[in-house]
Amino acid sequence: MINRWLFTHIDNSALIIFRVFFGFLIAAEAIGAIFTGWIKRTMIDPEFTFNFIGLDFLQPLPGNGMYFYFAVMGIFGLLVMIGFRYRWSMIAYTIMWAGVYFMQKSSYNNHYYLLLLLCIIMSILPAGNYFSVDVKQNPLLKKISMPRWCLLVIIIQLWIVYTYASVAKFYPDWLDYTVAKNLMAGRAHYPIVGDILQGHWAHISVTYFGILFDLLIIPLLLWKRTRFIAFCISIFFHLFNSIVFQIGIFPYLSLAFSVFFFSKEKIHRIFMKKKEFYTASEMVIPSYKKFVVPIMTVWFLIQITLPVRHWFIPGDVLWTEEGHRMSWRMMLRGRSGITNFYILDKNDPEAKRKYINKTNYLSRKQLRLVSTKPDAMWQFAQHLKEKYATEGKDIAVYVNSKISINGKEQKVFIDPEVDLANVPWNYFSTNPWIIKYNRE
Repeated sequence: MINRWLFTHIDNSALIIFRVFFGFLIAAEAIGAIFTGWIKRTMIDPEFTFNFIGLDFLQPLPGNGMYFYFAVMGIFGLLVMIGFRYRWSMIAYTIMWAGVYFMQKSSYNNHYYLLLLLCIIMSILPAGNYFSVDVKQNPLLKKISMPRWCLLVIIIQLWIVYTYASVAKFYPDWLDYTVAKNLMAGRAHYPIVGDILQGHWAHISVTYFGILFDLLIIPLLLWKRTRFIAFCISIFFHLFNSIVFQIGIFPYLSLAFSVFFFSKEKIHRIFMKKKEFYTASEMVIPSYKKFVVPIMTVWFLIQITLPVRHWFIPGDVLWTEEGHRMSWRMMLRGRSGITNFYILDKNDPEAKRKYINKTNYLSRKQLRLVSTKPDAMWQFAQHLKEKYATEGKDIAVYVNSKISINGKEQKVFIDPEVDLANVPWNYFSTNPWIIKYNRE
């Protein structure tokens, strides 16, 4: 039964055309980062970056090095698109994108994490076996079919992402339109649609359409009777997100996934008429069979359990942020706050706490991060400690922070008597210096 599900061969037109779309989009992501100024704002202008804790060795290249870094990524993306040294090009892009993802959190986005997962998956899939430079150079690589597991791994991954994105929205501030109202208020200046988005009906639509779309889109695309209407709804949904939220390539990447849901015959007829269509449905047991099931099992267990880890950490994740990242908690809340840092020279018994002007150390984007996110506060405290250590001083760093979630009343966020420069960061449990409150 498992062998039949995983190793029966099906036509590979969907995977081949997706590789072309995917390669173009990841190249656009890399090259666009250069010309939009994203690299300059995120990696060149700042004095230092807020990398994922424990990965301090990941630092931006000096000078204009990151421009060259992203240019090389763009080239690898184009090589993926045309299928030149496909496997190595995809692996190279994956490694480089992982470096970017873990190197900085100022521009953290769930979609960046999704792109990392997709890069890993695409590095494994046989997406270069047709309509590629590799096949032109070596016809023996040519294949018109692929094992079914190649399709299943994509669909299951997407189903997990969308389902968690929907379930996370079932909380009061989303259901009473508070989040939608705040999101749309930030778009009031948009021409034509800005005023429309401020209407109560728009807030209701965004709230419940968001829940229902994420929850139902994969099943509706899988069912033949609802597939076309679901695809039309997807076009509207993703173009709306692209225009209103301006989230780069990801709405178009999401639309590109549709090729995996339409019938193999239709995808072949629309995109690859000249390709021979595979109909044999052979079950071919590969030499790597003993690795497929364990690897897929471990992969999807991680994908299923990682987003629920916050339930095992004390406190409300909306407040503490502990367990928020890599959990598909997309656009669920707005955080604002006032956070001030003070240092104290521990070797001077008469010293008093001294206010630190954050603008002397941080970019505008980093200021927003360090004002509301506890891990960034801790990292900035470590940075100050290292900075003053070069002057021969041993300092304590204290934080006065008040945070508001979704525009509600500000509350004290960090214990002001805890020296953040000299406490560890707890990776797998709560950090006790984050003040917890009962869920409202």
